[in-house]
Amino acid sequence: MAKKEGFLKKKKGDDGEQAGGGNGNGGDGSVNISHEEFLKGLNLDLSREYSAVISYRTYASQVQGQWRMELRQFFEAEIPDELGHAQLLADKIVALGGIPTTIPGPVKPAKDAKEMLRNSLEDEIETISRYVLRRRQAEALGHYGLAVEFDDLIRDESTHRDEIQMVLKRWDTG
Repeated sequence: MAKKEGFLKKKKGDDGEQAGGGNGNGGDGSVNISHEEFLKGLNLDLSREYSAVISYRTYASQVQGQWRMELRQFFEAEIPDELGHAQLLADKIVALGGIPTTIPGPVKPAKDAKEMLRNSLEDEIETISRYVLRRRQAEALGHYGLAVEFDDLIRDESTHRDEIQMVLKRWDTG
């Protein structure tokens, strides 16, 4: 696939590190992003998928208390999904002419099970926001198949978010 250098220019002031790798939004609701900035955003997403794997693996090992076994299984069950997301992103980065990052994003430490769940919920919400934006960016750049694949990622992450919210709700009500 040919690079679309300068096809859509990034808005002045976007720094690429906000949720979504810069907002990439034109004032009229359009998406303004260069091919290089799109690759940078995909690499940010990839680094966050790596950190999700690390977080879930660490939380599964560290969780203690009366819900240890249930939460351990919950965290472990998320790992294959996050690895699948990382594989998709890495493959797409290469297909678009980029080099996938090998560096995970930050991992939030947690002192107890509830904090692990809250951290995971925050991460899922942030990921959904980035993926909604990334989907729009992919479509604006003419990567329609990738835009559809982001729909699947958004669905997966939304399901993860909903599951965590239900666990926290049950936790808070007893």
